[in-house]
Amino acid sequence: MSEKFKFEPTAPEQLATHYDILVIGSGGAGLASALQATELGAQVAIFEKMPRLGGNTTRASSGMNAAETEVQLQHHVVDSFDDFYAETLNGGGGRNDPALLQYFTTHGALAINWLAQHQIHLDDLTITGGMSRQRTHRPSSMAPVGGYLITGLLKALAAKQVPIFASAQVTALAGDATGVTGVTVTLAGQQRQVKAGAVILATGGFGANAQLIAKYRPELEAYQTTNQPGATGDGLALAQAVTAGTVDLDQIQVHPTVQQDTDHAYLIGEAVRGEGAILVDQQGQRFVNELDTRKNVTAAIEALPEKSAYLIFDQSVFKRVKALAFYQQIGLVTQAADLNALAATIQVSAATLAATVATWNQNVAAQNDPQWQRTTGLDRQLTQAPFMAIHIAPAIHYTMGGLKIDPQTQVQTTAGHVIPGLFAAGEVTGGLHGDNRIGGNSVAETVIFGRQAGQQAWLFQQKSKQ
Repeated sequence: MSEKFKFEPTAPEQLATHYDILVIGSGGAGLASALQATELGAQVAIFEKMPRLGGNTTRASSGMNAAETEVQLQHHVVDSFDDFYAETLNGGGGRNDPALLQYFTTHGALAINWLAQHQIHLDDLTITGGMSRQRTHRPSSMAPVGGYLITGLLKALAAKQVPIFASAQVTALAGDATGVTGVTVTLAGQQRQVKAGAVILATGGFGANAQLIAKYRPELEAYQTTNQPGATGDGLALAQAVTAGTVDLDQIQVHPTVQQDTDHAYLIGEAVRGEGAILVDQQGQRFVNELDTRKNVTAAIEALPEKSAYLIFDQSVFKRVKALAFYQQIGLVTQAADLNALAATIQVSAATLAATVATWNQNVAAQNDPQWQRTTGLDRQLTQAPFMAIHIAPAIHYTMGGLKIDPQTQVQTTAGHVIPGLFAAGEVTGGLHGDNRIGGNSVAETVIFGRQAGQQAWLFQQKSKQ
């Protein structure tokens, strides 16, 4: 798949007045649902309110979780749906919707295969916090998964000539609780009514909407966000206007490792820790199991006096995470020829940092971390110069809450009734993740439930034609 591929949005004058299915949002869930529905024979159009396509998915860096995959077996990893379910349930504090979680954990392998059929090969593995084994799939180039996925899906959609309209703001859904039949969209300065057999909401979360964050979690109001500016919760408002119900809106995830010393907050993906990086405090000491759940690692960082920490890694880790080259290029990585020089630069005790790394290397050799009980990501010692550090602190990352859906991705009313013709997938929905999302599950959710939304929306509009 060519990395030089560039998708050109469809010209506004090509907008028709009716489509079988309308998809709102061009992140992973929206593109996957549109491609799946198109493959089933539906006439589909995509509306994206931002001038740039891809949504928050373009910022995903670690990978896509799935269990019982051929890729895992090729890497000698034996996994099970049951373990995937249990670990995600545990990571979510037991608050995950059981039906959504069951569908999710048993359909990841099929989604990996479906992507491969479109030359989107996630054939390398890493691990994220809260998981017991490697089930985070990524490209063998180790490139950030988000951009790779979006590029591949856009290429497949371009080949099928699916129209994607950028800077297209959907302002209302046509219909009510008895059924949704289209949308009102503003495109090129004109308001248009477009009818559809079904509508799929894939508008993402509200992590960039300070007002909603303050409403549901006022203590997080001052936090920075890793979200792209378009993640403002539009889909929630659209669906609530037709009586859609919501779930878990106060469950907002703070990601533990975000570089915030520049004008822009950059999420440092979990794969960095999964490949062997450690976290140290301002004294140069480890203070947490780096691959505990995001909720627990965040709490450990916020308990420090500085409420920040340093990721420490070496050249061997650097080579295993391609995103680190980008972080280095934009000045987020502090680098030194040896640990003493690194300690001096980041102003921690050289003796303490050296002792911490030496203990870590012993733990890797023994495959045992007696102090912090880390059991995963013990694959490589930190011995290869240059040595590097990234200063991190927690920031708002993901909204676990959203629209209430069933496993068929049908949006439900506040009373629990299905709204005919309205489907949703991705971060705009709630219930799957409980009170904490596991790293690698968001990309998986977009593809797994994006495909499901495409299938079910196609099935609905087919039945409606009969």
